[in-house]
Amino acid sequence: MRPSNTTRTAIRGPRRSILFAAALAAAAALLTPATAHAAPACEANAPGEPVQVARVPDWAESIVVDQRGRMFATAYFSGRVYRIDAPGSTPVALTGNVGANGGIVVRPDGQLLVGTGNDLGHSLTGDLLPVSKLLLVDPDSGRVSTYASGLGGIDGVALAPDGTVYTTTVGGRHIGRVTPDGRVDPAWAQLPMPNGIAVSPDGGQVYVIQTTPAPTLYRIPADDPAHPRRWISTSLPDTLALPDGLTLDSQGRPLIATHAAGQIWRAEAGALCSVQSGLYLSTQITYGHGDRGFSAGKLYRSGVDGKIYEVPAGADPAGR
Repeated sequence: MRPSNTTRTAIRGPRRSILFAAALAAAAALLTPATAHAAPACEANAPGEPVQVARVPDWAESIVVDQRGRMFATAYFSGRVYRIDAPGSTPVALTGNVGANGGIVVRPDGQLLVGTGNDLGHSLTGDLLPVSKLLLVDPDSGRVSTYASGLGGIDGVALAPDGTVYTTTVGGRHIGRVTPDGRVDPAWAQLPMPNGIAVSPDGGQVYVIQTTPAPTLYRIPADDPAHPRRWISTSLPDTLALPDGLTLDSQGRPLIATHAAGQIWRAEAGALCSVQSGLYLSTQITYGHGDRGFSAGKLYRSGVDGKIYEVPAGADPAGR
């Protein structure tokens, strides 16, 4: 079923995106540490306070680092993809407005996969009208092409070792999948309000964080998507924590950014602990790569304020 011109206008209207983003930011900003549960600190955190290393002139929705140590960020309002060559460098707009307001990952060949449709309209209608695209973006030239289409409004994006791509639609229930040969399944699995997503190193498990109404970390067997497994459930006060992006450390442990709790959580021994506190309105965390720029073993955080921080407490010396 193809949406009408009227429907397209309704679900793509930038005003709705702005209202949705502004409402979320305002709600999270009004919440205090007292209203969102403070997870206990993780053991053996490295010392050091977060240090701002860059700033994107927009809501930085998602970040990723390639093997050359360059960071790439998606911008919620402008729909651009930015490249930041090293800490302290000025972000360069790699693309124009291509609707790049969702997740971003780097393929083994260095090309970027970027999610679109992470606005209010696409998020709320994505389960019924999966019309969003996954874009292929060249990290040097900024050339953009369509990698896959027919997905729900794309928030999170995760890449499996075999090249399979998984996506989430935060305003719905569907988790999409795109196989290496191009087959698209917009409803591969279902969870309430799926947001951040990552794949285990062996590709056997897909980790997804449910944002509301009760933040929960799930494991979905890649070979049995009809039976998601509730892994770690949070307590009642965490209803207002608003977890967002998700990544894995070198031990395969999920780390989760939160908006209102102001913490970066890590899954450890069947519970959540806090790697870092005081970073409110966080959208994504990612580890660096390579031996220069945003280098291997360092943890970075993006946020609604566009600020990128290095988080020494989340450093992973074994990370590659």
